[in-house]
Amino acid sequence: MFENWKELLGTLRQSSGKLGNTNPKVLDAYRGLNAALGTNGALDAKTRELIALAVAVTTRCDGCISSHAAAAVKAGATEAEVSDALGTAIALNAGAAYVYSLHAMEAFQQNASA
Repeated sequence: MFENWKELLGTLRQSSGKLGNTNPKVLDAYRGLNAALGTNGALDAKTRELIALAVAVTTRCDGCISSHAAAAVKAGATEAEVSDALGTAIALNAGAAYVYSLHAMEAFQQNASA
């Protein structure tokens, strides 16, 4: 097992109070951002959590993975839906690596010709 995801989520929730005590405006703003999600009604909670889980993978955020995996379960996502969302994240990361490889080649070529 890579991680105890339920334990990590509990630790994150307990630790967030520490930051909130020293920087309450940031924590309030973060909570406000999360509270605003879905208020226009265009996406249901399950779809938002599937997107969030895929983004969590692409940003390599274990805390985000823990949080959004739990929220996806709560929103009724199936393992097949999660697998499809993660497949999209994998494909996007490959695409991003390709595009940034082109940037790296261009940077190399510009430096080599100088």
